[in-house]
Amino acid sequence: MADYIYLLQTRLTPAQQSALEQVRQVAKARAMTVFLVGGAVRDLTSGSPIRDLDFAVQGNATKLKKELQKAGGVVIGEDEPTQTLYFTFPGGVRLEVGSTLWATYPKPGKPVYKAAPILDDLHRRDFTANAMALSLNDGSFGLLMDPLNGVADIENRELRLVSNYGFIEDPARMIRAARLSARLGWQMEEKTRQRYENAKAENAIAALHPTLHHYELEEIFHEEDPLRVLKRLEAEGWAKVLFPAWTSSKVNETELDKLRDLIGRLESMGIYPDPSAAYFPLLTAKLAPKDVTSLKKHFARPGFAEQIPALETDTKEFATQFTSKAAAAPSDAWKMLFAARPEAVLWLAHTTKSAPLKARFEAFFNDWSQARLKIPYQLMQEMRITPALPGYHELVESLFFAVMDSKLDTPEAARAFLEPFSPPAPPPPVNMRRRAVKRETKVAKPRGKKAAAAVGEIDLAAEAGVEKPVSAPVEGAKAKAAAKAVAAKAAPVAAKAAVAAKKAAPAKVAAKAPVKAAAKKVAAKPAAKKVVAKAVVKKAAKKVVAKKAVKVVAKKVVAKKTVAKPVSKKLPAKHVAKKAAVAAKKKPVAKAKPVAKKAAKAKPKVAGKPKPKSKR
Repeated sequence: MADYIYLLQTRLTPAQQSALEQVRQVAKARAMTVFLVGGAVRDLTSGSPIRDLDFAVQGNATKLKKELQKAGGVVIGEDEPTQTLYFTFPGGVRLEVGSTLWATYPKPGKPVYKAAPILDDLHRRDFTANAMALSLNDGSFGLLMDPLNGVADIENRELRLVSNYGFIEDPARMIRAARLSARLGWQMEEKTRQRYENAKAENAIAALHPTLHHYELEEIFHEEDPLRVLKRLEAEGWAKVLFPAWTSSKVNETELDKLRDLIGRLESMGIYPDPSAAYFPLLTAKLAPKDVTSLKKHFARPGFAEQIPALETDTKEFATQFTSKAAAAPSDAWKMLFAARPEAVLWLAHTTKSAPLKARFEAFFNDWSQARLKIPYQLMQEMRITPALPGYHELVESLFFAVMDSKLDTPEAARAFLEPFSPPAPPPPVNMRRRAVKRETKVAKPRGKKAAAAVGEIDLAAEAGVEKPVSAPVEGAKAKAAAKAVAAKAAPVAAKAAVAAKKAAPAKVAAKAPVKAAAKKVAAKPAAKKVVAKAVVKKAAKKVVAKKAVKVVAKKVVAKKTVAKPVSKKLPAKHVAKKAAVAAKKKPVAKAKPVAKKAAKAKPKVAGKPKPKSKR
């Protein structure tokens, strides 16, 4: 489903949007619900150009006449039976405002109307593609009403009758079907085509209502390509019904093609004229003057017939202004072109024979518009002039006109022009530096062979008298922290003792018995400590199989102290752990520090460290 709010904002010209808003406000002031209906909704949905706007209000639409005139509309026609008003609004906008009605047909071509709600009004229309309405009321703005599934026929590009007797009740629908087929390139649905041929064969066109006759004749001049529509009506035989003297042979095709090309160029520049009045002299160029006069009298909207001669007057006035000193500068001429009536601009550009005027129009189409590409956006960014700045768009427009008038040919001129609009530089950012927080250095964990040696020496230090809490598992965060602190203090002392022990030991050590190997390593310490170490080893050897609980606790202690790699190959971890557990039970913690210190003092200073050899 299309987003019709978005389509209204993007598909309508600014002048059409303004006219639509005026009708909304006037209907709201009168407490009338208003809808956009008919061809405007069809063209919004199909993507075709929107030539005019059709409105339907629930109530008597003729009561809105004065208010719409005050809003800028000019009445060009009125139809009492259907309570319809025809307006033109500034910018070349044509619109119809009618009442929601229901129609019955006691006789072909003679409708009887009565007031009805919007849904009944949609059911009395000609084709399903035209039987759609778009709400313009507060609370339901943009809501589509499509009771006859007209969107499906638009997708299929088909014209389908709402009523099976549509061509008999209102013969003007046959002319409208041919006209819309020529404009949109659509085909009639199969059954609709059959009913069209049957009504044509039965000469149902003889019952054509005079008002609708005149309406369909005038609509040819409001088409985007009127010559193509006229040729299609000639082929179907309806041109003779509408106005026999007017045929496609009476048209100045060459000038008409030039005019249509000029309309496209103006629309690309943002000027949207209503070309209907300009088409008339070209479509009737070879028609007799009396026939031209008679043709004007057949129009359903007398105001349109008055617009044709008024176009010449408006064009002459605009030509005088456009060639005056007030439009000497390119920017002044540009502003004048957009401020004038679009129809006068179109007709002057098409009919002028003056070389200076032609040159000005060529400059308008080709040169002046290029000034927008030369706006110094990069310099504006450097000078902190961004879209967020108040009045930014007005400044861009003034820059556009200054570049157009060649006032900003150099960077210095552009900078001088922009300097008054440049905001002051922002203050430097405050440097909020935080003071560096001193963090306690973490003791690096030993790795590799050094780690193995450190773990072995910690165990020896335990044998020497450092007591470890191994009798029971550590519980809670405090107990773990205390254990880590004790290990951290003992690590450097034990490492020094390990180095001293390795240097004092003989090159080859027999590792047959783990207990003896441990005893030999302890023997490397000073003589005063040898007796104590041997006694500890003997006691540890006697109590190896004493209790199973001691083994479990010893395994836990070793697991906490070991790193990723295994302990040194000289002393198996199990026997060392057992000795550490026994020594921890018998030695107090207080004696650990002096023993470690003496062991450190006894450490010999050796330049090199021999690699230990192990026997398996």
